[in-house]
Amino acid sequence: MRAKSKSWLLGLLGLLLLCAAANPAWAQRSGTRKTKAQLERERQTTLRRIRETSRILAQTQQQKQASVGQLNALKEKLTVQQSVIKDISSELRYIETDVRQTETQVQKTRQNLEQLKAEYARLIYAGSKTANGYNRLMFLFASESFNQFMLRLRYIRQYTEVRQAQAAQITHTQQRLSTQLVGLKEKQEEKGSLLNNQISEKKTLLTLKTQQDQVVTKLTQQEESLRKELAAKQQAIGRLDNLIALRVREEIARAARAAARRAAANAARSTAAATPGRSPAATSRTPGTAAAEAAAEAAAERVDRVTLTPETAELAASFHENRGQLPWPVGKGFISQRFGRHNHPVLKNVVVENRGVDIQTSAGEPVRAVFSGKVLTVASVPGMNTIVMVQHGDYFTVYAKLRSVSVSEGQTIQARQTIGTVSTDAEGTSEVQFQVWHNSSNLNPENWLGRK
Repeated sequence: MRAKSKSWLLGLLGLLLLCAAANPAWAQRSGTRKTKAQLERERQTTLRRIRETSRILAQTQQQKQASVGQLNALKEKLTVQQSVIKDISSELRYIETDVRQTETQVQKTRQNLEQLKAEYARLIYAGSKTANGYNRLMFLFASESFNQFMLRLRYIRQYTEVRQAQAAQITHTQQRLSTQLVGLKEKQEEKGSLLNNQISEKKTLLTLKTQQDQVVTKLTQQEESLRKELAAKQQAIGRLDNLIALRVREEIARAARAAARRAAANAARSTAAATPGRSPAATSRTPGTAAAEAAAEAAAERVDRVTLTPETAELAASFHENRGQLPWPVGKGFISQRFGRHNHPVLKNVVVENRGVDIQTSAGEPVRAVFSGKVLTVASVPGMNTIVMVQHGDYFTVYAKLRSVSVSEGQTIQARQTIGTVSTDAEGTSEVQFQVWHNSSNLNPENWLGRK
């Protein structure tokens, strides 16, 4: 049985190798090569990103003065434009492969047609010689026996059938060649159209690069105001960091105290059950129990993580399981400033640090919760507008730079529920800052958000 299975697998492998050798494009198509449908889907996604970025850029360009928001929008559009050119190049390679395959098929079909015509000509020639040299009736009646007569009759019929089949095959091959030539012409026209598109998109890319250089030049001339703006922003970030740290510490302490009280209550019930005639209320008022509660609450103050109940533990586990799949807090936009330390886009030798990600979007864009949870904080932070902090067990998400808020503290909300709208600054930049925390640890939000 094993020998048969092995033989069958070897045979299949041999067949696959033969297919790949006979048609390299088949091997390429069966590997990592993207299909035309995949390329089309990617192209549509890129075009959508271009439309979104163009709207955001137009909003920042309404202000005559150059801004960092305008520069970020230009950078994003440049990135997307390069993706467009890359997509066109991929489609061109796809079309070029198809053109080469079709040209090879046309050449083989032509050769096959010439061979069929030559064979048919030989049949006609042989048939004409037979018709001239012998009269068919005389050829049949000259048979020496009845068996020979039947053999000659069968030969004549088969000869006629072969000629008819050959003529039909020639007609079919001519039709196939005509179809292949039409397909080849269409592919060549498509290739020419893509080449023209590629040239046009490259011109657009050069225009965007020129605009970017102009904005950078203008911003460089505003170095003093940029440094003041950066200092004010860093102060606002510091205020937001302090608020988040305070609220996380308060929640850790509150959850620990609640757990301590639950533990003390459970201990009191256990003592009452073990002491006949003593009520739980009387037990809870004993000096020993009060001392135990005080010790438990004092220990709770030293806890460095949120004490979870079964319900909040399940919520936290669900949040963790969705790492890399959370929806974006806004429906459209792009990351204008990433998490962590990076160079300032204009100021030289200046490094800025971001606790989350800044997502630049359109004015008035709704801001959504990325996961279900409880609204822990709604507060106003100078330089960050209104902020909303949502708790998901021992995880926290923060949404800053909101113009308006539609939720309140203590409210339970669902994933994708609107919690407010994004604010727009004096320079015309609409931006929301999104952060993710696990207890007191700051996490990179890009590792938690899914593909947009």
